Amino acid sequence: MELFLANPRGFCAGVERAIRTVERALELYGSPIFVRHEIVHNHHVVEDLRKKGAIFVEELDEVPNESVVIFSAHGVPRKVMEDGLRRGLRVIDATCPLVTKVHKETQLHAREGREQILIGHAGHPEVEGTMGQVEGGMYLVSSVEDVESLEIKDPDHLAFVTQTTLSVDETADIVAALYKRFPNIQGPRQEDICYATQNRQEAVKVMAKDIDMLLVVGANNSSNSNRLRELGERHAIPSYLVSCADDIRPEWLEDKERIGVTAGASAPEYLVQEVLEQLNSLKGRLKINEIIVTQEDVQFSLPI
Repeated sequence: MELFLANPRGFCAGVERAIRTVERALELYGSPIFVRHEIVHNHHVVEDLRKKGAIFVEELDEVPNESVVIFSAHGVPRKVMEDGLRRGLRVIDATCPLVTKVHKETQLHAREGREQILIGHAGHPEVEGTMGQVEGGMYLVSSVEDVESLEIKDPDHLAFVTQTTLSVDETADIVAALYKRFPNIQGPRQEDICYATQNRQEAVKVMAKDIDMLLVVGANNSSNSNRLRELGERHAIPSYLVSCADDIRPEWLEDKERIGVTAGASAPEYLVQEVLEQLNSLKGRLKINEIIVTQEDVQFSLPI
């Protein structure tokens, strides 16, 4: 069996920064360290940090006064940050710098009096954090159809931003619809979809012509991992999202001889290697072809 292994895959710089922030806080302050929401969307990572002394909570009212609390890589609404500081919590913000860039864009548009549209998926923590950056909120769209049904107060004073982990192709369609309907709309100076999301999607596109099945290593609640699975499906390739090797079903592999493997930006590499070992045991010796589309060297400094 031939296996096509995407590169880049797995951890991005923002995820590495967030995980290392929790580990560094534990080194500096000791246990317990509180983390609001999953630091990144991968329960294997979360469980590893929990064993080291991190306590994961949903809201700040679960955090005792004067404690250390870390905000996840997805970002938080401004009110959450303000509430933490008001209570005297030692707040450490592990928001990915590329998400922070989007937050600053929304704040600039607000100061200049523009209504705002966010392209993103309802309920995702990054979307909630971005929409919570400005008073009065913003419009949320997830499809071209959403754009067509929008009712804007002042189309000449309008701007848009995007969630960082979206499908590049689908977002391009939505952006085109926005410009068609609102010709004076202002967009970001640089794309909001992060480099890692784009690179991982490009790697899947490159190997799509050579594979008859795609496995994406990642969590069910990981936006960028789900976009990779959907991308495979759009190329008419049976595509599955697996959190670990044990999720692989032998029947998926029947009559499949050219399998692609990639991993979302919050999936650790050891999970990928376990998937390869499982495939090797199920299908025999693997011939591995690594598909390299670019080399990533992005690094972000820690917030502590």
